[in-house]
Amino acid sequence: MKKVALHNLGCKVNAYETEAMQELLEQHGYEIVPFKEGADVYIINTCTVTNMADRKSRQMLHRARKMNPGAVVVACGCYVQAKRDEIDDCIDIVVGNNRKKDIIEILSEHEAMQEGVQKELVDINNINEYEELRLSQTAEHTRAYIKVQDGCNQFCSYCIIPYARGRVRSRSHDSVIREVEELARNGYKEVVLTGIHLSSYGVDTGDDLLSLILSIHEIEGIRRIRLGSLEPRIITEEFAKTIAGLPKMCPHFHLSLQSGCDATLKRMNRHYTSEEYYEKCVLLRKYFDNPALTTDVIVGFPGETEEEFAQSKAFIDKVDFYETHVFKYSKRAGTRAAQMEEQVPESVKAVRSNELLELTRRKQASYEEALVGTTQEVLMEEEMICQGEIYQVGHTKEYVKIGQKTEENLTNQLINVEIESHLQILH
Repeated sequence: MKKVALHNLGCKVNAYETEAMQELLEQHGYEIVPFKEGADVYIINTCTVTNMADRKSRQMLHRARKMNPGAVVVACGCYVQAKRDEIDDCIDIVVGNNRKKDIIEILSEHEAMQEGVQKELVDINNINEYEELRLSQTAEHTRAYIKVQDGCNQFCSYCIIPYARGRVRSRSHDSVIREVEELARNGYKEVVLTGIHLSSYGVDTGDDLLSLILSIHEIEGIRRIRLGSLEPRIITEEFAKTIAGLPKMCPHFHLSLQSGCDATLKRMNRHYTSEEYYEKCVLLRKYFDNPALTTDVIVGFPGETEEEFAQSKAFIDKVDFYETHVFKYSKRAGTRAAQMEEQVPESVKAVRSNELLELTRRKQASYEEALVGTTQEVLMEEEMICQGEIYQVGHTKEYVKIGQKTEENLTNQLINVEIESHLQILH
């Protein structure tokens, strides 16, 4: 029995694919072992969203080679797909996107090879077929992330992902439902729908995300439905009103913003204005009581002046997000933004990042302050020791992490927790 160690880098889609490969390997007799010395095969699912992601991908590949020079080192995913001409000599097998489902056959073929690097790459920009992977269980015991879509057609000027993931490809409605039904039978109470560009689900198949949500809502055993990152355009009056009427729907919405300045949004090739974005937030708050709105923002995009940054910061303040994930612009070769003039110095990016991080700390504290004295439904996930006390820890529907002091094992139970102090709100 060969020993395989897997390591994932990057997003929830990557994590799903890594777990799906692990399940395939287990089904075919491989022994899954920790990512340390002693494995016969090392599989690294790489990421290329930033320069740092590229560097971490290379580091993990070299680490695998050093841990066992005689092992087979497999590099999967976005980094090797985007950097196909820069394959490192520490790699034995290169598996691009849309080929992870074939990992068993690829490993078998490599055994028969005498020498050389085995490259399993497709022209991702000319692929229309969704890669069918599936899970019956996940690393988390209460919440299951479900990949329902791949690829992106947006081509934001800063983003390399469309070149690494290809065009939009949607998983079939029936395939998603079958997987969620199996996960429900295996005890999972919450599912999170995720994709590279989740809002585009169904544009290539005549389906849509709302229809998929409605079908999942009917599945017995599933108690919560959560959505991954969304584009603002999907939040229509019909969409917001319909999902607000679904008891299982989590009022937690991550709406990608990137900038609150219209001039910057235009250079980014984002397909909305700040005012249009704000209208979507108002719609969600119209139909949901105090939803948790979270977002991503890039600081230091090429050409971002002090005035533009000030506009962006003021807009973020106005929207009143529960949490803002702040990223300093990372120049990506092959994107239009990399060729733009007026690149912003790193020192300026750092200052702007710190300003927004301080703003989001205040907003987060304000949102959580309002929870003290209320009773919240919490899906318990794990036990944690804090200041010598045993807590059962889980998340509210809004994805606020809550602790309940008790030694009773409450894992995978939905518990009403009275929040008596800030000590119960964890990060």
